[in-house]
Amino acid sequence: MTIPRLLVVDDDEETRSMLTQFLQQNGFIAHGAQTEAEIRDRMQAGRVDLILLDVMLGSESGVEICARLRREQDVPIILVSALSQDHQRMAGYEVGADDYVAKPFNPDLLLARVRAVLQRASRSASLVYRRQLALFRFGGWSYDGKRDEVLSPQGFQVALSQRESGLLKVFLANPHIPLRREEIQAALSERLAAASGAESEGTGRAIDMLVGRLRSKIESDPKDPQMLRTARGVGYVLAVDVTEESPA
Repeated sequence: MTIPRLLVVDDDEETRSMLTQFLQQNGFIAHGAQTEAEIRDRMQAGRVDLILLDVMLGSESGVEICARLRREQDVPIILVSALSQDHQRMAGYEVGADDYVAKPFNPDLLLARVRAVLQRASRSASLVYRRQLALFRFGGWSYDGKRDEVLSPQGFQVALSQRESGLLKVFLANPHIPLRREEIQAALSERLAAASGAESEGTGRAIDMLVGRLRSKIESDPKDPQMLRTARGVGYVLAVDVTEESPA
């Protein structure tokens, strides 16, 4: 399960930091930016699943930035502004914004709007994902998403439990990104609930034990892991490149 990566764009450092931390605490990967140039740098550096874009960015206009981005790609954009009259909202929607949130706002309401936009955006993409259950290669290993099979570098199949398989998918979707235990827990809970209708167990200790079990199956030396490493002060990171191939 890919953990959504959000970009918070605001020229006020305090607001940007507060929103970024709030989103991180609620299971997202969130980064900050304050100019259009920084937005583009972030998007070139890696996947961005949603942009929270302030309308008034010093000398730059969030509405104009939204219009330019929308001409180039379909990343979901939520405009955030103290300007909340109907014609101002309509200006945002007319340039392709997916939603418009007026300041001041309740953080929980903003969180609900973010999740709603991500859910709408993922519906068609999730259907494509199900049709293209890819073959992933990582550190000499391979994971066949269509068959839900893991093969060692020597070609031996390794049996994984449902939770171990789910954990591996989380890491394969987020290579080289240090993931907090809370982020892993949130991704696993969503995936397993969708698959079985049940919620996953979710303490930090349970995640540690699950990572340990996965290491015992895919690491040549689980006590000195080279792929699934501990990110000190954060959580865990898949420290190898992942390539994705279309199914045969």
